[in-house]
Amino acid sequence: MTDLTNSFLHRKNILNNNAAVQEIYKQIGFLGVKFDGKYRFTKQQLAYFFEVDVRTIDRLLEDNKDELAASGYEVFTGVRLRLLKDLYTSIVTIDDEDDINVGLINHDADNEIIGSKASSAGVFTYKGFLNVGMLLNSDKAKSLRSAILDIVIDVLNTKLGGNAKYINQREEEFLPSAIREYNYRQEFTNALDFYITDNKFKYSQLTDKIYKSIFKEAAKEYRQILKLSSSESVRSTMYSEVLDLIASYENGFADFLRKKSEKAERKLSLSEAHLIFSDFEEMTEAIYKPSKEKARSIMASRDMAFRDALHEKLKEYVREVSSDDFNKFLGEKSISLEERLLENKDVFLRLKDR
Repeated sequence: MTDLTNSFLHRKNILNNNAAVQEIYKQIGFLGVKFDGKYRFTKQQLAYFFEVDVRTIDRLLEDNKDELAASGYEVFTGVRLRLLKDLYTSIVTIDDEDDINVGLINHDADNEIIGSKASSAGVFTYKGFLNVGMLLNSDKAKSLRSAILDIVIDVLNTKLGGNAKYINQREEEFLPSAIREYNYRQEFTNALDFYITDNKFKYSQLTDKIYKSIFKEAAKEYRQILKLSSSESVRSTMYSEVLDLIASYENGFADFLRKKSEKAERKLSLSEAHLIFSDFEEMTEAIYKPSKEKARSIMASRDMAFRDALHEKLKEYVREVSSDDFNKFLGEKSISLEERLLENKDVFLRLKDR
């Protein structure tokens, strides 16, 4: 099981996964006071929940200031503090402590929000509360971490039917990218047919050249990492940005190969084609470098978060997955490829009738 206390990356990915955070909120049941559209919690509330001293929360803040600030911790002063005090007071007055876990706070003489003399107060959002739970060393925090991991897995399984292999197909851009790539793949294979002498290995070897240039893995390596069977297409599991770059490579190399063959006024051997690809790769290195770095980061980061798959050769490119990415693949607009094809059935029929 992932040790969240030691993995900043995993903590960030969980907090960026809004679908999981919403489900955690439903299941954990630790509610807060809604202020400015977000649920808020005082340090006393967190100390009470995690069964630790407030000073423990203070030390955690000192050691993880930037991370907790990024997850929503902030210090209230002035008008915002007064409004929050009034909100807490009104809630306690209507005797609603059980719903928001403020009962203990109302009787705490040192409470920084309820206390009339407080000039500032540290306040957490719900993500901040979860962030503390993923950092704190207490039995209650350990239980929360275990629940968080279980819920994250359940959300993925529910959304994906227990299989993250084709999560890449759930974003809107996958289908147009797959269609574009298919067309450029035809250009690529046609060029290999027209300009390279007969050799049954030319398609796989030159395809691997492209894969290795973009993401450092041959098709066989990629297949092993994602645990794909021999009958499953590797490109069916690739993200749209990676497919777009592969299409660009295939189209560019097809044209480059054509020019070399026409200049030689003959078909080229496979060994010559390998050398020509090296020339093409060197010539386009500066052009493709930003796109390759982006593709590597996307593949390494998303596969780590969504598929629990590590691309060993791309470890240095692993980053947190953004909230936008989680929404793209798990949010309301994300649907399976089959559903998207049905959704666009009329469009395909119109194109067919042209």
